[in-house]
Amino acid sequence: MPSSHETVPSAPPLGGLRVLDLSQNLAGPYCTQILADLGADVIKVEPPGGDPARAWGPPFAGGDSTLFASTNRGKRSIVLDLRTDHGAETVRRLAARSDIFVQSLRAGAAEAFGLGEARLRALNDRLIYCSITAYGDRGPLRELPGYDPLMQAHGGLMSVTGEPGSPARVGTSVVDMGTGLWAAIGVLAALRRRDATGSGEHVVASLYETALAWNAYHLLGYVAEGFVPTPRGTAFPLIAPYEAFPTSDGRLMIAAANDGLFRKLCRALDSAVLLDDARFVDNPSRVLHRDTLATRIGEATRTRTTQALLDTLRAAGVPCAPILDIAAVAAEPQTHASGLVSAITGEDGVEVPTVLSPLMWDGRRRVAQRPPPRTGEDAASILKALDEGDAPES
Repeated sequence: MPSSHETVPSAPPLGGLRVLDLSQNLAGPYCTQILADLGADVIKVEPPGGDPARAWGPPFAGGDSTLFASTNRGKRSIVLDLRTDHGAETVRRLAARSDIFVQSLRAGAAEAFGLGEARLRALNDRLIYCSITAYGDRGPLRELPGYDPLMQAHGGLMSVTGEPGSPARVGTSVVDMGTGLWAAIGVLAALRRRDATGSGEHVVASLYETALAWNAYHLLGYVAEGFVPTPRGTAFPLIAPYEAFPTSDGRLMIAAANDGLFRKLCRALDSAVLLDDARFVDNPSRVLHRDTLATRIGEATRTRTTQALLDTLRAAGVPCAPILDIAAVAAEPQTHASGLVSAITGEDGVEVPTVLSPLMWDGRRRVAQRPPPRTGEDAASILKALDEGDAPES
């Protein structure tokens, strides 16, 4: 666990700003946790019963699912029923005193509750209104709901993931978390523009468009040359050799991404004869003959243990890495050195594990010093401050 001096508790870049967070599940909460880590006061508005993601387990951490715990650090929670006049009106009052409003309601729901962009910005022209949607705000599917695996399927990610003939879902929620990242980037850009103009604007991030963006070079390959990639297991379709190779006790990921690294690899494997083969003279040639090349390299790697091969290739300057499960990753010395796996102590003295932001500023991390909130635990203080007209927490 990192010590307290490794985080930056003072002068957060978004200190004094309030975020009103009506998002649930993963994409929106990931966005607003980033903003909380940067110092914003994030008020999480939960429906009666709480964010459904609290129950998406086991496993659990601090009483909630690890998915919820990993994306709601540093927030305050209030429960409001948007279907009631009181609930919707309280959100409008909070929005009038907020800087950023994030919602991931189904298409048309925000407007039906009186919480659409036009109405809220009429109350607060400086408000940055962020909508996190399934398919964006245009196109024939704009009103459909969506979840991460649906977008991995529809956006083509599954078609390039898995083993040949067997498409698979990426093993982590890359579309949800990517959408949250894009939303946070959009919000930060809108804050920068507001500094210049004094006015907020509407930021839209969508799961489908994030999936398309993650497939950018694949889409371009089809548009430019009609190339349709397929699943290749650990291999990368544009570079060879760039995949996991067999060892005597497992497999090792090797990434010889250019001609110089390929030469180093061949010499480290005592396979310099491959350097004289015209089929392997450069990367385009190696890609065209990747199966033959992979067979030849595999013949050399499978005679060594994973650790011996790792040591040999690293000593030769060839990029490579072991294939670890999550338990091994948690025990990895580099993981400990990073300090990302940490814990936050709540006011009750209970430590809740967390994984910190992967960003550093001047050798330190910024992270909200508060564990994920219990459902509605901050309602009294939020409503009291609203009635008294207090500024947001800094």
